[in-house]
Amino acid sequence: QVTLVESGGGLVQAGGSLRLSCAASGRTLSSYGMGWFRQAPGKEREFVAAISWSSLSSGYGDSVKGRFTISRDNAENGGYLQMNSLKPEDSAVYYCAAAGRVLWSEHPDEYDYWGQGTQVTVSS
Repeated sequence: QVTLVESGGGLVQAGGSLRLSCAASGRTLSSYGMGWFRQAPGKEREFVAAISWSSLSSGYGDSVKGRFTISRDNAENGGYLQMNSLKPEDSAVYYCAAAGRVLWSEHPDEYDYWGQGTQVTVSS
């Protein structure tokens, strides 16, 4: 069992930056792919970014490419999402997730464990 806890969300002005963290406990995260998803009110959960256990492979959703960077620190048993040039449309609850069966995936169904989410609000 892996427990994931996100932190670092908050209110920021458009153009600003935030760094989200995902801390894992209960089992080492080093053998899991890690992903970030977001969900705004009334919308489906959207893929943001994901990274393999080795950090050698990663992927990003089209709407965040060039602005967001995913990373992980297996020694710290956690991961990060650096978000730059934030836009109001980036406002959502952001979730981190761990996948044990694939390197990483854009599909939420491929993930085995989820955090409770952290709210990001970008004001215009």
